[in-house]
Amino acid sequence: MTAKHLQDTTTLYNGVNMPWFGLGVFKVEEGPELVNAVRTAIQHGYRSIDTAAIYGNEEGVGQGIREGLEAAGIKREDLFVTSKVWNADLGYESTLKAYEESLRKLGLEYLDLYLIHWPVEGKYTEAWKALETLYKQGRVKAIGVSNFQIHHLEQLMKETEIKPMINQVEYHPRLTQKELQAYCQANEIQLEAWSPLMQGQLLDQEDLQRIAEKYQKSIAQIILRWDIQNGVVTIPKSTKEHRIIDNADIFDFELSAEDMQRIDSLNQDHRVGPDPDNFDF
Repeated sequence: MTAKHLQDTTTLYNGVNMPWFGLGVFKVEEGPELVNAVRTAIQHGYRSIDTAAIYGNEEGVGQGIREGLEAAGIKREDLFVTSKVWNADLGYESTLKAYEESLRKLGLEYLDLYLIHWPVEGKYTEAWKALETLYKQGRVKAIGVSNFQIHHLEQLMKETEIKPMINQVEYHPRLTQKELQAYCQANEIQLEAWSPLMQGQLLDQEDLQRIAEKYQKSIAQIILRWDIQNGVVTIPKSTKEHRIIDNADIFDFELSAEDMQRIDSLNQDHRVGPDPDNFDF
């Protein structure tokens, strides 16, 4: 089932509804620009906001959420908010503490989704047990991971009792992650894309340009539509109002199967972010 509207949701395996589309705020610093971006997105119909402790902007995101809720006349329950525990805080007690800290900064009483940001060897299992505790206590609606490869997921599921509801990974036409996606689908783990536009590196790619002309859409809109049609939740980042509006204008057309395959064929297993199997932070 392909999303037809900005507020359409996918149902995670635990029954929680998560919007297919949201706003990411990676590398957006604290300040008016950030607050405005979050408020603007909510005013224009976005219902999902994704941040992380390491972004150092949870306070501004919280402020943007409060202003956005008021401006749009909606309630906290109408919004889906995600944050992530950073590598330095991975551990049972330290992850519980990190969650409280994120809530305090955001000014929220709960998160809809809390993720382990990176699969730091020897640390993520204990952190996951903390997420399980928060989930069982009803302090968070859903729990998941980010940047986990198949072997990380297998290891995690072997040692813990609740499997992740989400795996948020780098995903774009140069890194289509087909094997990982098939594995996640088989295990009812919803795949979510970060850096869906490859940090802007695909915005003059010729094949995408031709497809964009055919549908009278921008390359960014074509890529984001491709995500959604592939069943991947996506959270493009922008701080500019016109871009926030344009990015979400992808629900009035559908890519043909042939064009979907053409985009798939651009894969080069090329990452713009760190390799989860080979990072050191």
